[in-house]
Amino acid sequence: MDYSPVKLIAPRRFGDSRGWFTEVYSVPAFSDRGISCTFVQDNHSLSVPAFTLRGLHFQTPPRGQDKLVRCVRGRIFDVAVDVRQESPTYGQWVGAELSAENGHQLFIPIGFAHGFVTLEANCEVTYKCSDTYAPEADGGVRWDDPAIGIAWPIPAGTTPELSAKDQVQPLLADFDSPFPYDGRPLGPLV
Repeated sequence: MDYSPVKLIAPRRFGDSRGWFTEVYSVPAFSDRGISCTFVQDNHSLSVPAFTLRGLHFQTPPRGQDKLVRCVRGRIFDVAVDVRQESPTYGQWVGAELSAENGHQLFIPIGFAHGFVTLEANCEVTYKCSDTYAPEADGGVRWDDPAIGIAWPIPAGTTPELSAKDQVQPLLADFDSPFPYDGRPLGPLV
């Protein structure tokens, strides 16, 4: 069993001459992987320019959000950063390429900041959330914080497309985390 709280999920595709079919979410299958949250909102974003970067975002308790992210058009590099107070992996990150072609998904639990960068133009991303959007609980940290050191796959000399909000997020050192540590350190994606 995979005990890391962030999980890379590769749903099986069943193909024939017509194309393929896949089951992207199932309560029993996810429960077997240790994911037992209830999703209550689905989001869908379109990022037109390549190297659009969204993140690093979270919602604070009591409105925290577990997320299940997938790319349904194009390719993204998706990242989760441990922001749980007293976690031995605080400030560490994991990332994976999610694409329409590979069908992979990333489960990001409450207590992790989330972000992604598009690797080509016209990327569409969908994600399920375990709570609805709550502006009063909206938070984030800098995408380029050197203390986190995410190896974003952005070509040298390229400035990512950022929202005004993401340009002014605080550094991790200036963030007072409200997220408790649950005893499960961040592990490698498997």
